[in-house]
Amino acid sequence: MIDRLIVDCMQAASVDIALSLPCNMLSGVLDEIDRRAIMRIPVCREEEGVGIAAGAALAGRRPILVMQNSGLGNCINALASLAGFYRLPLFLLMSHRGGPAEQIAAQIPMGQAVFRLLDSLGIANIKVETPADFHCLSSFMRRTYESSAIGAALLSRELWHAQK
Repeated sequence: MIDRLIVDCMQAASVDIALSLPCNMLSGVLDEIDRRAIMRIPVCREEEGVGIAAGAALAGRRPILVMQNSGLGNCINALASLAGFYRLPLFLLMSHRGGPAEQIAAQIPMGQAVFRLLDSLGIANIKVETPADFHCLSSFMRRTYESSAIGAALLSRELWHAQK
């Protein structure tokens, strides 16, 4: 159910190309993207996704990069010097790893820093914690594309527990 709602938000914002990296938390979202009419291109690294998204934006597409927040550090330069500098629309949909229930200690530093990093880059962002937040996610995505900006949503682990 949560995965369908997330992809519903993407379709409501007219997202038409998704660049993705593997993520256990987002595997259902990726499966749902594949079931719908959104082209998905798996990428090896986050900055590769930013580069392809930039080209897609120049061609008039609405790209989204689906990844873990731990990959944000891998694409900061591409976000700032390519997508941000040229005001190319891009939405980052990230699983928020590194929170209180995190079992992998290496995820915690980026989990704690992600919002400060996004803020310092001037990337508007929201945290999605419950299904009630999907209305905000959908309108936030649309505004991001309409303003030709970069936006980010972090999907908390608790979001998937809310459906149980």
